[in-house]
Amino acid sequence: MGSALRNAVSRAWERACRVARLLWDAAWAAPDRHVPFAPRLGRPAQVLLGVIGLVAVLVLAATADQQLVQLVPGSLAWALAALQALPLLLVVSRPLAAWRLSALGLTLATFAEVGHAPTPFWPWPVSSCIAFVLLVFVTAQRYGRDIAIGVDLLTAGAVFLPALLLVALPPVVLGVGVVAVTLVLVLGESIHSRLEAERHLEEAEQQRRAGLARQAVLEERSRIARELHDVVAHHMSMIAIQAEAAPYKEPGLPEQTRRTFTAIREASTTALTEMRRVIGLLREEDEGPERAPQPGIDRIPDMVRAARSAGMQVDLTLTGGPERVPSVVDVSVYRIVQEALSNAGRHAPGAHVAIEVERSAGGVRVEVVDDGSPGSRRVPLPPGGTGGHGLTGMRERAALLGGTLRAGLSQGGGFTVTAWLPTDGPRVRTREAQGESTTIGMSGPGALGAPTVSPDDRPIGSADGQPKGQGEG
Repeated sequence: MGSALRNAVSRAWERACRVARLLWDAAWAAPDRHVPFAPRLGRPAQVLLGVIGLVAVLVLAATADQQLVQLVPGSLAWALAALQALPLLLVVSRPLAAWRLSALGLTLATFAEVGHAPTPFWPWPVSSCIAFVLLVFVTAQRYGRDIAIGVDLLTAGAVFLPALLLVALPPVVLGVGVVAVTLVLVLGESIHSRLEAERHLEEAEQQRRAGLARQAVLEERSRIARELHDVVAHHMSMIAIQAEAAPYKEPGLPEQTRRTFTAIREASTTALTEMRRVIGLLREEDEGPERAPQPGIDRIPDMVRAARSAGMQVDLTLTGGPERVPSVVDVSVYRIVQEALSNAGRHAPGAHVAIEVERSAGGVRVEVVDDGSPGSRRVPLPPGGTGGHGLTGMRERAALLGGTLRAGLSQGGGFTVTAWLPTDGPRVRTREAQGESTTIGMSGPGALGAPTVSPDDRPIGSADGQPKGQGEG
């Protein structure tokens, strides 16, 4: 019995302390929060709306003065009217302080009217009540449940109760007033809760998009690493074979030269072993090693033929340059064309696609242009956006080789992907230079970090890499 009583007293004390804290916060401690003033309107519209609000507040104050002057001296009537209505001017910058001032004005008016008010009597001007209700609503909408509860309790105890005791405010009228203020507070708090929920959902969506973007970058880098393994492993194997065969080709080599070739062969074999171990860590658990050779520029015509057989309208132009380019550039050109062609087929069905691959002594230029689908409208890239998974992969490949890649809407309504991949390897660049030279989208910089737009928001994109109906051989 004693334990139950102590628990009940403890719970009652905690609730009393919480109510006291809510009253203290609403009456004094809680800081003011700025209220956005028509953020979607332009500056002239905001100024016009502010002027209209100023005139309305002055009208409310003048009306309150006309009603109060019949009950209190003129100078006091104007002061009370200003204290009740003019705090509306602070509603944007200091809404809670404005409510406190208006509530104080209503309470002081009740005390000033003692002995002068007829009974039964409603002691406050209608215009002052309108201003007070607006302030109550804004306060609840801006601060939420806790402050709304404190405001409700203070309004009932510090504004309505003195009127009941001092100027014979009818209890029914008091009850109606308390209910009306409570309903306004509930409405404001409901809007506040909904806005907070939308804000949390937006933050969660931004985090989800950032996570998807990082995952897209990591997946594409893992894929690039596996392809590089296939390219580098071939050359390392050739080094090991040549180093092992050299003593047999030249039987009279000195012993020191033989030991040198042996060291080269062992180093090459060790490098291959370590590289396979690292690549094995990058593979998925159910993903086996790729046996087929990596495709290159010479396989692009096969890809185009497969796309045509799937119903796409594709033109291909291969021009100029040396017969062979570095293997990693060769693979990257194929993958960029593959991603761009897949995106055009997915997001602009029925469009005409033109592919141009131009090889020169300094590098390879790739351009994939579609004229837009006749029955669809592309969604433009958002400011600072970088597109989706397909664009992420193309960007990573261009950045790996020290090249550039640009993708964005063309003037005719289609989409253009342009890449330049140097054949002399990537140059040493600063982070700022990376952001300037690797650019995706019409307004967003391209950097080596994760993109800020999720695959769901891409104007073009590819989740798999190879378009439907296309093969690699």
